Amino acid sequence: MSDFSKEGYMNMELLRFTTAGSVDDGKSTLIGRLLYDSKQIFEDQLEAIEQRSQQRGFEHVDLSLLVDGLKAEREQGITIDVAYRYFATPKRKFIIADTPGHIQYTRNMVTGASTANAALILVDARKGVLEQTIRHSFIASLLQIPHLIICINKMDLVDYTEKAFDKVVDQFKHLSSKLDIKDVHFLPISALKGDNVVDKSANMPWYQGPTLMYLLEHLHISSDENHIDCRFPVQYVIRPQQTEHHDYRGYAGRISSGIFKPGDKIKVLPNGESAVIKSIDLFGDQIEEAYAPMSVTITLDRDVDISRGDMIVRENNVPNASQEFDVMVCWLNQSKINVGGKYAIRHTTRDARCIIKDIRYKVDINTLHRNEEDKEIGMNDIARLTVKTTAPLFFDSYRKNRHTGSIILIDEATNETVGAGMIV
Repeated sequence: MSDFSKEGYMNMELLRFTTAGSVDDGKSTLIGRLLYDSKQIFEDQLEAIEQRSQQRGFEHVDLSLLVDGLKAEREQGITIDVAYRYFATPKRKFIIADTPGHIQYTRNMVTGASTANAALILVDARKGVLEQTIRHSFIASLLQIPHLIICINKMDLVDYTEKAFDKVVDQFKHLSSKLDIKDVHFLPISALKGDNVVDKSANMPWYQGPTLMYLLEHLHISSDENHIDCRFPVQYVIRPQQTEHHDYRGYAGRISSGIFKPGDKIKVLPNGESAVIKSIDLFGDQIEEAYAPMSVTITLDRDVDISRGDMIVRENNVPNASQEFDVMVCWLNQSKINVGGKYAIRHTTRDARCIIKDIRYKVDINTLHRNEEDKEIGMNDIARLTVKTTAPLFFDSYRKNRHTGSIILIDEATNETVGAGMIV
């Protein structure tokens, strides 16, 4: 177990992935199988689900019970809320977001998928691409999830035939041609039997590709971050006021994109003042370079008026600065959007207030059509809005930068997050 030394574990790459699929496509069973076959389950957990499976009269261990944690989920056999699971192999650390398949839980899927490197979309080999598959693929495309893994499940129910697999692959390729999807992988699996999940299947000799676990361990994710456009939203100004650090003034935050090094010429937004990076501190040590998504403290060669919500960028590469822009919003609240409605808006570390100027169109997420007539936007709807803010925001398009291209809208009366948006 030397691979799991504390230092080795801390330095391991983290892959976040989300699961999506129609009800009964086997999402929870697949995650249960991943955890079970990769020996990530404690003995008492295994005994509990074995006992529960016997009580229900199942011939096999129902691995979905490992994930469906809410009582209502277990009783109805559906996923309602986002369930997060953490595990690690000698190659990588993983965070799984198991998201619901029902249309009325679209907002939960958006929440779970918003930070994912990869999306596992399950398709029943017997049913092929359904409306839910279109919806989940559209959301994955909208959220710019870099990698899609199409798990064609229940191959045991179609006699493990290559013809059934190829049929679904062709259906999905036709769909993906209409979407902005960069990297797609297709896997024939049986979550129930374990084929091609962790171990290679003997039932499908015609499939020469990797297992799901091998693919998750080896997906190339280091280039998923934007390393070109340097963006550092300031979260906190550090002034220790101690004798040994009498003149220390550092700017702490998480790098949204790009690579920063001591000696770099930078510009501070919104005041536009220039300076040079003197040092970059991480856990008390000075480092030679910092990149997304590291959390660091930057010091400058001279005093500049900087506070929370400001952004440090490179002199010759600045983001858009505007008080008016369009966003694709997934509405998360039961109260409907009002044109002229006022909300608090949060973008990176910057807070402002805004007004909804216009509703451009609503997206039918089952057909991907734009509806410019229906301007009634309620919970789980996705729409394009024009927003005007009280102060300029410094942003890139979401397609270019997922961190500086996203916003959330907050109801000031209740403090509830009512919308999650991607700047167009």
